[in-house]
Amino acid sequence: MIEKMFNSQSKNIIHKALDGTWQRNQLLSENIANVDTPNYKRKDVTFEQSLKRAIRNNKTTTRDLETMSFRTITDQPGLSYRKDGNNVNIETEMVYLAENQLKYNTLIGLSGYDRIKSVLN
Repeated sequence: MIEKMFNSQSKNIIHKALDGTWQRNQLLSENIANVDTPNYKRKDVTFEQSLKRAIRNNKTTTRDLETMSFRTITDQPGLSYRKDGNNVNIETEMVYLAENQLKYNTLIGLSGYDRIKSVLN
């Protein structure tokens, strides 16, 4: 039933959003792992704006989505929470990680991958 709600372009956008949330999860894990590393600066990935433009532009092709890349950014490089220059706040990172996991799980449900997982289990 859910397949009927989405055309192939919507599915491609969902798959690209999965790529973005996966990449964000990796960066959040790096941030958490480096919470005590002097001068480490928090990193994130920007993908939502690119996908919003693709959704608004009905002329976005599958090729456009395949070649779309997401930028890794250093979040607030001038900000430091501690004297050692690190700007990672573990509580904030954990909240972002939980939020990202919810987005990822929702996208998995929309993509149909959850059915594959249930078959394998």
